[in-house]
Amino acid sequence: MNANLALWAPRVLSILRIVAAFIFLLHGTQKLFAFPGPPAGGNLPPLLSQYGIGAIMELVGGLLLLFGLFTRPVAFLLAGEMAVAYWQFHFPRNFWPTLNGGDAAILYCFIFLYLVFAGPGPWSVDATRDRSTTNRI
Repeated sequence: MNANLALWAPRVLSILRIVAAFIFLLHGTQKLFAFPGPPAGGNLPPLLSQYGIGAIMELVGGLLLLFGLFTRPVAFLLAGEMAVAYWQFHFPRNFWPTLNGGDAAILYCFIFLYLVFAGPGPWSVDATRDRSTTNRI
């Protein structure tokens, strides 16, 4: 049984990356394009504001992670973005993440930090690029 679970672990890592990236990039599309709905307050942020730059990072970084391209450095940057988002915007509201709305930021931060160390999994552009580089040697 454990051997079967271990066999699936790399694939489930890819699924975790893909699902987290898709949901994450929706935060960017919401802030930049009001899709699938407008952000809280209804106003789109100025593009070059801290909020707007964060939205760009969410969209572009989410797309890169979705495909598993440059996974480790992108995940590192996004983990940092989520740590800043939590401490700057959520923590000052309340100590408890469930009360300050920061539970998603914490989860994204640690999922992305995990991807820095675990990599993208086998279903990724990075894995394909690594295989093609290895085959040329």
